[in-house]
Amino acid sequence: MKRLEKALRRVQKPGRYTGGEWNAVRKDWADIDVKMAFAFPDVYEVGMSHLGLQIIYHAVNMRADALLERVFAPWTDMEEQMRERRLPLFSLESHRPVRDFDILGFTLQYELSFTNILNMLDLAGIPVRSGDRAAGGYPLVVAGGPCAYNPEPLADFIDVFIIGEGEDAVNDLLDAWLESRRRGEDRRRLLLRLAGIDGFYVPSLYRVEYDEKGHLEKVTPVAAEVPAVVKKRVVADLDGAVFPTRPLVPAVEAVHNRAMLEVQRGCTRGCRFCQAGVIYRPVREKEPQTLVRQAEEVLHNTGWGEISLTSLSTSDYSQIKPLVSELTGNCAETGVNISLPSLRVDAFSVDLAKEVQKVRRSSLTFAPEAGTQRLRDVINKGVTEDNLLEAVSAAFTGGWQAVKLYFMIGLPTETDADLEGIASLARLVLERGRSLSRSPGRVKVTVSVSSFVPKAHTPFQWEPQDTMDELRRKQAFMRQRMRGRGLVFNYHDPESSFLEAVFSRGDRKLSALLESAWRAGCHFDGWSEFFDFDRWMKACEAAGIDPAGYAQRRFDYRETLPWDHIGAGLSKKYLAREHRRALAGEITPDCRTGKCPGCGLCPTMEIKPRLAGGETVAPLYDSL
Repeated sequence: MKRLEKALRRVQKPGRYTGGEWNAVRKDWADIDVKMAFAFPDVYEVGMSHLGLQIIYHAVNMRADALLERVFAPWTDMEEQMRERRLPLFSLESHRPVRDFDILGFTLQYELSFTNILNMLDLAGIPVRSGDRAAGGYPLVVAGGPCAYNPEPLADFIDVFIIGEGEDAVNDLLDAWLESRRRGEDRRRLLLRLAGIDGFYVPSLYRVEYDEKGHLEKVTPVAAEVPAVVKKRVVADLDGAVFPTRPLVPAVEAVHNRAMLEVQRGCTRGCRFCQAGVIYRPVREKEPQTLVRQAEEVLHNTGWGEISLTSLSTSDYSQIKPLVSELTGNCAETGVNISLPSLRVDAFSVDLAKEVQKVRRSSLTFAPEAGTQRLRDVINKGVTEDNLLEAVSAAFTGGWQAVKLYFMIGLPTETDADLEGIASLARLVLERGRSLSRSPGRVKVTVSVSSFVPKAHTPFQWEPQDTMDELRRKQAFMRQRMRGRGLVFNYHDPESSFLEAVFSRGDRKLSALLESAWRAGCHFDGWSEFFDFDRWMKACEAAGIDPAGYAQRRFDYRETLPWDHIGAGLSKKYLAREHRRALAGEITPDCRTGKCPGCGLCPTMEIKPRLAGGETVAPLYDSL
């Protein structure tokens, strides 16, 4: 503790490492049977904004026989102090070394945080490769989250991946660990036990083979009790699921410093680039009375001044109007603001925003994604130019002075005409704002473009990413057309998007690249001040990896993809059909309003979409 105190005097934000926050849970280690550390591979401010952390923290600490403590990636100033003073990576609650825990669980939210995982293991004194942890009493290293749907680039470092939603799965993990210890089993027997439970993928129990071209040929289990395809975990009833109504209140201002209320999980829109819309299916809505009760309890237990109604598409929640009406009525006297982070491109969403932002008016953000209707149909966005203009008209008439528009560049079939469409649409929005605003000179339209990254389990998983030169050309093309007063143009560097695509489509060969890059000094790659593309390219050369072969190669329908043995629920045949429909410019209706598209998830998962009030969506059929 003396060494830690001296280190904290020399870092920029010591509050990142002290713990002791409001609603933090401290348990007596002597009374606990299984101890787990939850590791977020980024800084405190980012990790404490993650609702998933709060949910798992609550789920584990509800148990009398278990505890969960937190650990975040130390910022570079703290890492320097830790290595200089030989301080091991420690948890916030008890300041115990992470190596003392029974289980260490990482959340995988972003591919460019992977080097931080290796760095945190090293700081903890834990061998980075799972094969080197077979003996020595090291914690079981587990990982879950969106990036676990293609776990292969991390397969050599993680003992067990949790595929799907973790509220229930984490209890199965703890129960299996306790039962294995009671029986005196070794680590391999524990891994076999976990592999037999839905949602648990143990990479060491699968054999990976490549063809003569070096492409993946097949991934097969090495034991009879190991499934060929790992079935994802889905929480059937969100009303009955654990939810943290006493969430941790950050000691240091977080990226999102507010109460988060999850109104639903899943999305039926079917955007063909969107991985979240696949992995969180089916849609499950909470009942309004559940949400009102949870809002009251969270505000009472935290003192926060804002509630964010979170989901992939909050304005799609079927009871959004009565819910907002009741919440704003309850919060009017206390001055608590309600925010909607995700809005549809329609006037209804703006009317909703007017209602919830009576206390404090924040900016409005819309995501048309593409500049022409042709390309919006390709990606199955389901919105039109008229929808957007109606929405921004309602916004400017309602008093907003600024709107933000999100687009992607590099989408499949994109042409320069589609890029021209982005600029034209932005200028139309600006003109509409100036004609309707009470202060025309203050109207501002911010256009942000990101580069398309093909993701596993989506209809665009077969599509290559544009080359970096082509993405730079498109960005320059856009910059020339986005000049002028009232227009702001933002974009991301193509190098980080390229690396994201490499790991999002990667296989186990990338473990060598990841370790090589980390040993060369790569970490905090999601932060522009630390991202070093040249260092990554040298690591590729050292590891014998051609990164373009992952990011910019068109995959064939017939080949085995690195994530085919991970079951997201949607059939590969359906995804291929959606890909062909995309290239033909054909749209697929939202299953809330049209007929079931036959994605295959509901029969496979034996769970149906659940709307508030017991409503159902389109009738199900098995077309596959």
